[in-house]
Amino acid sequence: MKNKYRILKIVITVIILGFLLSFSLKKFSGQKITDNKISVKMNEKTPVYFIDEKDIREIVNKENPSRKVGDLNIPELEKKINTLPAVDSANVYLNLNGKLNLDIKQRVPVFRLNKDGRDFYVDEKGVEFPISKTYSHPCMLVTGDVKKDEYQKLAELIEKIDKDDFSKKYFIGISKDRNNDYNLLTSEGNYKVEIGDLDNIDFKVKGFKTFVEKYLVYQDSQKYSMISVKYQNQIVTTLNPYFKENDSLLKARGKDLAKISENSSLKKQPVTKVSEIKKTASVKTQTAKSKEVRKTQKKTTATSQKTKAKIKIE
Repeated sequence: MKNKYRILKIVITVIILGFLLSFSLKKFSGQKITDNKISVKMNEKTPVYFIDEKDIREIVNKENPSRKVGDLNIPELEKKINTLPAVDSANVYLNLNGKLNLDIKQRVPVFRLNKDGRDFYVDEKGVEFPISKTYSHPCMLVTGDVKKDEYQKLAELIEKIDKDDFSKKYFIGISKDRNNDYNLLTSEGNYKVEIGDLDNIDFKVKGFKTFVEKYLVYQDSQKYSMISVKYQNQIVTTLNPYFKENDSLLKARGKDLAKISENSSLKKQPVTKVSEIKKTASVKTQTAKSKEVRKTQKKTTATSQKTKAKIKIE
């Protein structure tokens, strides 16, 4: 008999608890999710404003027009927010007191890419997402035909530039030319720094820094149109043809090239054969002229080399 009473008590207790639970759930499901019961948190190390709290609240109200807890489909709401291009991840959950929590992590652009006439951002994971009409994030501008498999190395290069005071001061953009060479655009002068591929970046930046500290600080920054550090252990500079102080060097180079052309045409003139003596004299004359041309070519080569400077990186 005692066992029967125990079983009966357990059954009655379960029924009462089930009734209370059902009543609580019904009451809980009927609760309204008011504005003060919606908590939106943007979890980013770097503040970005592609979407704001107002945008998220509008999505919540649209997905749950009745605003009742029981009518809210949390997995569907979470999926909806995650489809936003600027959202990296979203976590949606309800507390027992009926408070709706939304933890949002936005994408942080590493660089802005202009490719084939189209502008878009790329984050640290190499994910592309569109620019916003209401917000522009300050980041490195990159132009050219950059491939997706280069995004990671490009992001690493930009991260190194941002962390180095010297590089951050000089480099304001990156371009990729038709030869698939990368160039760093500078804030000083009209020159660009050619780095070639994205390998050995630390060594290349160190080479440019050495050139600046040992040579460029004593020169006018307008003097060069390009400073190349893509070659191993040397720096090659290209003069800016629109810089007035380069005119004398460029003109001297042009005159030397003209002399070479003139001497070459003289060498091709036929020799008149009058006698054996004249023939011998003519050959000697031609030999002398050839030597003179060689000397002129050596001088011209030396002069033309003045338009470029090479510095070994130690």
